[in-house]
Amino acid sequence: MNAPVHTAVNTPTRFAEVKGRRLAYRDIGQGVPIILCLRFRGVLDSWDPAFLDALAAHHRVITFDYSGLGQSTGEPSYVRKKMAQDAIDLADALGLERFVIGGWSLGGIAAQVVTRLHPERILNTVLIGTTPPGKMRVGPKPIFFERALKPVNDLDDEVVLFFHPDSQKSRAAALASHNRIAARTTDLSPAIPIGTVLKMLAESKGEDSFVDDNGYRDFLKTTDIPTLVISGDQEIIFPVENWFDLTPQTKSVHLMVFPQMGHGPQHEAPQLCADLITSFIRNG
Repeated sequence: MNAPVHTAVNTPTRFAEVKGRRLAYRDIGQGVPIILCLRFRGVLDSWDPAFLDALAAHHRVITFDYSGLGQSTGEPSYVRKKMAQDAIDLADALGLERFVIGGWSLGGIAAQVVTRLHPERILNTVLIGTTPPGKMRVGPKPIFFERALKPVNDLDDEVVLFFHPDSQKSRAAALASHNRIAARTTDLSPAIPIGTVLKMLAESKGEDSFVDDNGYRDFLKTTDIPTLVISGDQEIIFPVENWFDLTPQTKSVHLMVFPQMGHGPQHEAPQLCADLITSFIRNG
């Protein structure tokens, strides 16, 4: 009998015991390994399965819950170095010497920290809907915080947070993505309680703005590590204009802007994003 094919919807959650805590992760596909870091309030089941499966057609795709969140144990934190350490500890536990690091939103900040602190281990960096280090010329829209900090988010919140509400096409894509995510009904990672979210935000002191306290911006300007940035032109938390200021000063940062898309382009156009990432890794 053939072994069952694992997809994002049916692959089991596995656990890595690392430094006194248990990191929950899922692992699909074969090939160059990609570790993906989660967004604000994200857990394993916040990724669109269509995006993960499209990536896994050519790569080994590894997603995980940060310490103390979802199904992972330990102390929860949104301090960027701690989130980055989760990714490194998971790579160590899985025996991955070199890998692609990726991240969405807050996870994109964590991915940049991983690259800065461990450049010898990183093949490529993939950043989705995130911000470069340093002061932002264009700040987030207030509606992001109004919706992102609600105790429970519904489909309309998802449309506003991750898509482009003024576009009927984007709204339809939001519903399709929502339904794909809902297709997984067992072994789910629990949502993060709002009290935990607020506590982590207070402790991280607004690290969502990516204060450049460790030469991150200069590193991004000078590194030879191929870096792909994917952003929607309707991004409401990390406006793409902030990348326009930086990319002309870099050697290896590639910026792809998707029209009429918001904070989650990989959920609105999962196959296109996966194809782009796959080609970038192959040719980077």
